[in-house]
Amino acid sequence: MANLTIVIEGDTLKRARMRALEEGTSVNAVVRDYLADYAGMTAQKEKAIHDLLRLSQSAKTRRGNRQWNREDLHQR
Repeated sequence: MANLTIVIEGDTLKRARMRALEEGTSVNAVVRDYLADYAGMTAQKEKAIHDLLRLSQSAKTRRGNRQWNREDLHQR
C-alpha cells in the first residue's frame, strides 16, 4: 500500500472527521474507498456485472415480437 499526502482546509477535515466518526469509519477509509471507485470498478462490482451478464445470456425467457405501447403498460 502506498502513502498519499494531500492538503485540505482545516474546517473541511474537521467536518469530515466528525461525519466519519458518526458513520463508524475514518476519513482515511472514506478517501481510500472513493479513490478505488474513481480509479475503476471494484472487484465486487466487476463480479456482479459479470454474473448479471452471464445470467441474462442463459435466461430461457425472451421478449418475443411483442411491441409494447404506453396504453398497454399503464392499463389498470
